Amino acid sequence: MAIDRAVLRMYLLAVTVLAADVATKAAIVAWIPLYGSHEITPWFNIGHWLNPGAAFSFLAQAGGWQRGFFIVIGVAASAFLTWLIAREKTATPEAVGYAAILGGALGNVLDRVRHGAVVDWLDFHWGDWHWPAFNAADVGITLGAGLLLIAAFRGRGRNGADSHSPAR
Repeated sequence: MAIDRAVLRMYLLAVTVLAADVATKAAIVAWIPLYGSHEITPWFNIGHWLNPGAAFSFLAQAGGWQRGFFIVIGVAASAFLTWLIAREKTATPEAVGYAAILGGALGNVLDRVRHGAVVDWLDFHWGDWHWPAFNAADVGITLGAGLLLIAAFRGRGRNGADSHSPAR
C-alpha cells in the first residue's frame, strides 16, 4: 500500500512541528535553570517552567496521576489524528490543521514521558499579569485548531466544494 505524497507532506509537517518543539525545549533546559527567566521585552520573557497539568495548568495539582492520564490521551489523540490525515488524502486545510496538532501533541507527550511534565518557556505578560506560559508544541496545537475552525466556518465539505452551494 503506497502512501499518497500529500499525506506524506502532512506527516512531514507534523514531524517539523515536533522537531521544532523538541529543539527549543532542549535549548531551554540546557540554557535556563528551572524557574529561571530572561526578559526579552517589557511584555515578553523566555523562561523555564514545568507544567504537570494540561492547558492553563488544568489538573496541575492533581497529585501525579495526571501524568499517565495525559500520556494516554495524547497517544490516543495522536493515533486518531494520524488516521484523519491519511483519510484526507490531500493537503486540505483540515489535514494541515490535523498535522500541526499531531506534531504538538507528540511534543507534549514526549515531555511527559521524559520529564514527567511539559516544559514551557514562552511568557507573555502585561505588568504583573502573565498569560500562562506555553511552548512550540502549544503553538502548533493552537494554529492547527485555528485552521480547523476557519475551515469549519468556511463551510467546506470533504471534497473541497462549498457545502452551502445549491445541489447540482
